[in-house]
Amino acid sequence: MVRLCFDYGHGGQDSGAFYKGRKESNDVLSLGKAVAAEVRRHGVTVDETRTSDSTVSLSQRSGFENRNSYDYFISFHRNAFQPEKAKGVETFTYLNAGAKSKGLAQKIQDGLVALGFVNRGVKEANFHVLRETKAPAVLIEIGFLDNSSDNSLFDTKGNEIIKVISKAILAQVGIDYIEASVPTQEESGQTLYRVMAGSYSLRKNAESQVQKLKAAGFDATIMIFNK
Repeated sequence: MVRLCFDYGHGGQDSGAFYKGRKESNDVLSLGKAVAAEVRRHGVTVDETRTSDSTVSLSQRSGFENRNSYDYFISFHRNAFQPEKAKGVETFTYLNAGAKSKGLAQKIQDGLVALGFVNRGVKEANFHVLRETKAPAVLIEIGFLDNSSDNSLFDTKGNEIIKVISKAILAQVGIDYIEASVPTQEESGQTLYRVMAGSYSLRKNAESQVQKLKAAGFDATIMIFNK
Protein backbone atom coordinates (compact mmCIF):
# COMPACT_ATOMS: atom_id res chain seq x y z
CA MET A 1 0.00 0.00 0.00
CA VAL A 2 1.24 3.48 -0.87
CA ARG A 3 2.01 5.64 2.16
CA LEU A 4 2.73 9.37 1.98
CA CYS A 5 3.80 12.02 4.46
CA PHE A 6 2.27 15.47 3.90
CA ASP A 7 3.86 18.50 5.54
CA TYR A 8 1.95 21.79 5.71
CA GLY A 9 4.47 24.58 6.17
CA HIS A 10 4.58 26.88 9.22
CA GLY A 11 1.56 27.09 11.58
CA GLY A 12 0.76 28.35 15.06
CA GLN A 13 3.18 31.10 16.11
CA ASP A 14 4.84 30.94 12.68
CA SER A 15 2.47 32.19 10.00
CA GLY A 16 5.06 32.00 7.23
CA ALA A 17 4.44 34.57 4.51
CA PHE A 18 1.90 37.24 5.46
CA TYR A 19 0.20 39.75 3.18
CA LYS A 20 -2.90 41.88 3.67
CA GLY A 21 -4.15 39.67 6.50
CA ARG A 22 -3.49 36.48 4.58
CA LYS A 23 -1.30 33.75 6.12
CA GLU A 24 0.71 31.14 4.27
CA SER A 25 0.15 28.70 7.14
CA ASN A 26 -3.63 28.82 6.66
CA ASP A 27 -3.52 28.54 2.86
CA VAL A 28 -1.30 25.47 2.81
CA LEU A 29 -3.17 23.76 5.63
CA SER A 30 -6.54 23.99 3.88
CA LEU A 31 -5.13 23.08 0.48
CA GLY A 32 -2.95 20.25 1.72
CA LYS A 33 -5.74 18.63 3.71
CA ALA A 34 -7.95 18.73 0.62
CA VAL A 35 -5.24 17.02 -1.45
CA ALA A 36 -4.85 14.43 1.32
CA ALA A 37 -8.57 13.69 1.20
CA GLU A 38 -8.44 13.31 -2.57
CA VAL A 39 -5.56 10.83 -2.64
CA ARG A 40 -7.04 8.92 0.31
CA ARG A 41 -10.13 8.46 -1.84
CA HIS A 42 -7.89 6.34 -4.07
CA GLY A 43 -6.75 4.07 -1.24
CA VAL A 44 -3.51 5.90 -0.40
CA THR A 45 -2.48 6.31 3.24
CA VAL A 46 -1.53 9.89 4.15
CA ASP A 47 0.06 10.96 7.44
CA GLU A 48 0.31 14.69 8.20
CA THR A 49 2.88 16.61 10.24
CA ARG A 50 0.08 18.89 11.44
CA THR A 51 -3.69 18.96 11.02
CA SER A 52 -4.46 22.27 12.72
CA ASP A 53 -2.98 25.75 13.16
CA SER A 54 -0.24 24.49 15.48
CA THR A 55 3.45 25.24 15.79
CA VAL A 56 5.68 22.43 14.52
CA SER A 57 9.46 22.85 14.36
CA LEU A 58 11.56 21.73 11.41
CA SER A 59 13.15 18.97 13.49
CA GLN A 60 9.70 17.78 14.58
CA ARG A 61 8.63 17.59 10.95
CA SER A 62 11.62 15.54 9.83
CA GLY A 63 11.45 13.47 13.02
CA PHE A 64 7.80 12.64 12.29
CA GLU A 65 8.74 11.45 8.79
CA ASN A 66 11.73 9.46 10.03
CA ARG A 67 9.62 7.39 12.42
CA ASN A 68 7.89 5.61 9.55
CA SER A 69 8.57 4.37 6.06
CA TYR A 70 7.02 6.52 3.32
CA ASP A 71 6.97 6.36 -0.44
CA TYR A 72 7.15 10.17 -0.67
CA PHE A 73 7.37 13.25 1.54
CA ILE A 74 5.56 16.33 0.19
CA SER A 75 5.81 19.76 1.80
CA PHE A 76 3.25 22.44 0.89
CA HIS A 77 4.22 26.13 0.90
CA ARG A 78 3.47 29.51 -0.67
CA ASN A 79 6.19 31.91 -1.71
CA ALA A 80 6.91 35.57 -0.92
CA PHE A 81 9.38 38.20 -2.10
CA GLN A 82 8.37 41.87 -2.30
CA PRO A 83 4.69 42.88 -2.63
CA GLU A 84 3.54 42.40 -6.25
CA LYS A 85 7.12 41.96 -7.52
CA ALA A 86 7.26 38.21 -8.19
CA LYS A 87 4.85 35.45 -9.14
CA GLY A 88 4.65 31.85 -10.25
CA VAL A 89 5.12 28.31 -8.99
CA GLU A 90 8.27 26.37 -8.33
CA THR A 91 8.87 22.89 -6.97
CA PHE A 92 12.01 21.90 -5.08
CA THR A 93 13.95 18.70 -4.56
CA TYR A 94 17.08 18.18 -2.48
CA LEU A 95 20.51 18.58 -4.07
CA ASN A 96 21.26 15.89 -6.64
CA ALA A 97 17.93 14.22 -5.90
CA GLY A 98 17.01 10.84 -7.30
CA ALA A 99 14.68 10.08 -10.16
CA LYS A 100 11.66 9.61 -7.92
CA SER A 101 11.86 13.07 -6.38
CA LYS A 102 12.56 14.70 -9.72
CA GLY A 103 9.76 12.81 -11.43
CA LEU A 104 7.17 13.82 -8.85
CA ALA A 105 8.37 17.42 -8.77
CA GLN A 106 8.09 17.74 -12.54
CA LYS A 107 4.60 16.25 -12.64
CA ILE A 108 3.37 18.64 -9.96
CA GLN A 109 5.06 21.62 -11.59
CA ASP A 110 3.59 20.83 -15.01
CA GLY A 111 0.10 20.47 -13.57
CA LEU A 112 0.20 23.82 -11.77
CA VAL A 113 1.67 25.67 -14.74
CA ALA A 114 -1.15 24.34 -16.92
CA LEU A 115 -3.59 26.20 -14.64
CA GLY A 116 -2.04 29.56 -15.51
CA PHE A 117 0.76 30.03 -12.97
CA VAL A 118 4.07 31.40 -14.24
CA ASN A 119 6.59 28.56 -14.55
CA ARG A 120 9.56 29.18 -12.26
CA GLY A 121 10.76 25.62 -12.78
CA VAL A 122 11.85 22.59 -10.80
CA LYS A 123 14.82 23.54 -8.60
CA GLU A 124 17.18 22.10 -6.02
CA ALA A 125 17.59 23.45 -2.49
CA ASN A 126 19.22 22.53 0.80
CA PHE A 127 15.99 22.86 2.81
CA HIS A 128 15.84 20.99 6.12
CA VAL A 129 12.68 19.03 5.26
CA LEU A 130 14.26 17.88 1.99
CA ARG A 131 17.66 17.09 3.47
CA GLU A 132 16.63 15.39 6.74
CA THR A 133 13.80 13.18 5.49
CA LYS A 134 14.35 9.61 4.32
CA ALA A 135 11.74 9.30 1.60
CA PRO A 136 11.99 10.92 -1.83
CA ALA A 137 10.94 14.48 -1.04
CA VAL A 138 9.55 17.55 -2.79
CA LEU A 139 8.58 21.01 -1.59
CA ILE A 140 5.92 22.93 -3.54
CA GLU A 141 5.73 26.74 -3.61
CA ILE A 142 2.18 27.31 -4.86
CA GLY A 143 2.33 30.88 -6.07
CA PHE A 144 3.42 34.05 -4.26
CA LEU A 145 1.24 35.02 -1.33
CA ASP A 146 2.29 38.66 -1.77
CA ASN A 147 1.11 38.74 -5.40
CA SER A 148 -2.54 39.52 -6.12
CA SER A 149 -2.73 37.61 -9.41
CA ASP A 150 -1.28 34.46 -7.83
CA ASN A 151 -3.74 34.79 -4.96
CA SER A 152 -6.56 35.11 -7.46
CA LEU A 153 -5.46 31.89 -9.17
CA PHE A 154 -5.08 30.16 -5.81
CA ASP A 155 -8.63 31.13 -4.83
CA THR A 156 -10.55 30.81 -8.09
CA LYS A 157 -8.83 27.61 -9.20
CA GLY A 158 -8.63 25.95 -5.81
CA ASN A 159 -10.42 22.79 -6.89
CA GLU A 160 -8.27 22.50 -10.00
CA ILE A 161 -5.10 22.93 -7.93
CA ILE A 162 -6.22 20.14 -5.61
CA LYS A 163 -6.95 17.94 -8.60
CA VAL A 164 -3.70 18.49 -10.53
CA ILE A 165 -1.53 17.92 -7.46
CA SER A 166 -3.51 14.79 -6.59
CA LYS A 167 -3.29 13.50 -10.16
CA ALA A 168 0.47 14.13 -10.24
CA ILE A 169 1.00 12.22 -6.99
CA LEU A 170 -1.20 9.33 -8.06
CA ALA A 171 0.47 9.11 -11.47
CA GLN A 172 3.87 8.99 -9.79
CA VAL A 173 2.85 6.02 -7.63
CA GLY A 174 1.10 4.23 -10.49
CA ILE A 175 -2.53 4.80 -9.53
CA ASP A 176 -5.10 5.94 -12.08
CA TYR A 177 -7.07 9.02 -11.09
CA ILE A 178 -10.82 8.41 -10.83
CA GLU A 179 -13.21 11.33 -11.06
CA ALA A 180 -15.42 11.72 -8.01
CA SER A 181 -18.96 10.64 -8.73
CA VAL A 182 -21.58 13.37 -8.67
CA PRO A 183 -24.68 12.45 -6.63
CA THR A 184 -27.86 12.14 -8.63
CA GLN A 185 -30.82 14.27 -7.66
CA GLU A 186 -32.34 11.27 -5.93
CA GLU A 187 -29.15 10.59 -3.93
CA SER A 188 -28.71 14.22 -2.93
CA GLY A 189 -32.26 14.40 -1.65
CA GLN A 190 -33.22 17.28 -3.92
CA THR A 191 -35.97 15.49 -5.84
CA LEU A 192 -39.04 13.65 -4.58
CA TYR A 193 -41.37 11.61 -6.73
CA ARG A 194 -45.03 11.54 -5.68
CA VAL A 195 -47.37 8.75 -6.69
CA MET A 196 -50.98 9.62 -7.52
CA ALA A 197 -53.71 7.13 -6.74
CA GLY A 198 -56.58 8.59 -8.72
CA SER A 199 -58.29 11.88 -9.61
CA TYR A 200 -61.88 12.65 -8.62
CA SER A 201 -64.41 15.32 -9.60
CA LEU A 202 -66.18 14.98 -6.24
CA ARG A 203 -64.25 15.78 -3.05
CA LYS A 204 -66.08 13.12 -1.03
CA ASN A 205 -64.78 10.45 -3.41
CA ALA A 206 -61.25 11.81 -3.02
CA GLU A 207 -61.60 11.80 0.77
CA SER A 208 -62.84 8.21 0.67
CA GLN A 209 -59.76 7.16 -1.33
CA VAL A 210 -57.45 8.96 1.12
CA GLN A 211 -59.00 7.05 4.02
CA LYS A 212 -58.53 3.74 2.22
CA LEU A 213 -54.86 4.53 1.51
CA LYS A 214 -54.18 5.58 5.10
CA ALA A 215 -55.89 2.44 6.38
CA ALA A 216 -53.51 0.45 4.16
CA GLY A 217 -50.49 2.24 5.68
CA PHE A 218 -49.79 4.79 2.96
CA ASP A 219 -49.18 8.50 3.52
CA ALA A 220 -51.94 10.23 1.56
CA THR A 221 -53.31 13.72 1.14
CA ILE A 222 -55.61 15.63 -1.21
CA MET A 223 -54.00 17.93 -3.78
CA ILE A 224 -56.23 20.23 -5.80
CA PHE A 225 -55.61 20.70 -9.53
CA ASN A 226 -57.65 23.12 -11.64
CA LYS A 227 -58.20 22.20 -15.26
